[in-house]
Amino acid sequence: MAKDAEVLRREILDALQPVRRFAYALTGTRADADDLLQATVVRLLERGVPDDADTRKWAFRVCKNMWIDEVRARKVRRDAAASADLQPEADLDGERTAMGAVALAEAERAIAKLPEDQRAALALVAIEGLSYAEAAEALDTPIGTIMSRISRARAALANALPAGLQPAAGA
Repeated sequence: MAKDAEVLRREILDALQPVRRFAYALTGTRADADDLLQATVVRLLERGVPDDADTRKWAFRVCKNMWIDEVRARKVRRDAAASADLQPEADLDGERTAMGAVALAEAERAIAKLPEDQRAALALVAIEGLSYAEAAEALDTPIGTIMSRISRARAALANALPAGLQPAAGA
């Protein structure tokens, strides 16, 4: 049985910011992240959350699955539209310049180069503060796989970032 509608709405509201950050980590753009967040919330409201599930973790899982569906749909659309001028541009330089944070832009570019599975694991653990076990549950992945993905992501970021932007040891 699904949770009470009012309880579900409150729990979704509490999870909005973490899920939005997670969506941004998956998509790499604010517009796509906002669209993914909206689709996730609609799905949660329409289908509910199981009584035995933590709404925030369930929202992460729904968000991840919806992003996978979106990536697949984009591939189909891209393959169907053979013309290059029909494909959307993915230029974020103007937004990054407006933000005026060179260090942030460097980190974002390095994170964007990570494989999607590493970005998702890193976002849940390093940004959202979930434990490895919680991230494993949210991504429906074994905990050892989460640990491995985070380790590889941190190593890749350490190699990609200039010395002044590298995280401190143990971070």
